Amino acid sequence: MNKDEQQLIFVSTVKQRMTCFKADELELTYLVSTAKNGVGEQINSECTPRGWHKCHSVIGLENQVNSVFVGRVWTGEIYSEELAKEFPERDWILTRIIRLEGLESGRNKGEGVDSFDRFIYIHGTPDSTRLGQPGSHGCIRMNNAQIMELSCWVTTNTLVYIE
Repeated sequence: MNKDEQQLIFVSTVKQRMTCFKADELELTYLVSTAKNGVGEQINSECTPRGWHKCHSVIGLENQVNSVFVGRVWTGEIYSEELAKEFPERDWILTRIIRLEGLESGRNKGEGVDSFDRFIYIHGTPDSTRLGQPGSHGCIRMNNAQIMELSCWVTTNTLVYIE
């Protein structure tokens, strides 16, 4: 990808918004939900890590909307309200996973703070989940139709800045 085509995702934890740029032009804007515990990089904090990241991989491109993932693997389940009642404690990771890799040593990369090792994603969430307010366990939650759109837009060169 040439420099003029560079993609950038900017996530505002204050505004609970994601804006996506290509070649310095605004292309996409989404309402999201970041961590209920706020921002922070420490392992087991359940906080959303700040700073520069890149999209490491996209998981689930072949799956249908509301496919349920555990450990980045499709369980064979399709999310429904009935399934949610059966497993009320699950943190629902649905439809697509964009796995993030931290780029700043000591901040979001390396021992005790590594976004990749913490399994920080941008992922789909049940349609009943309120977006626009913090609520995740550290990841960035999105509407399912929008995570499908974003998953087709990103590449492994896409930079992500979280503030």
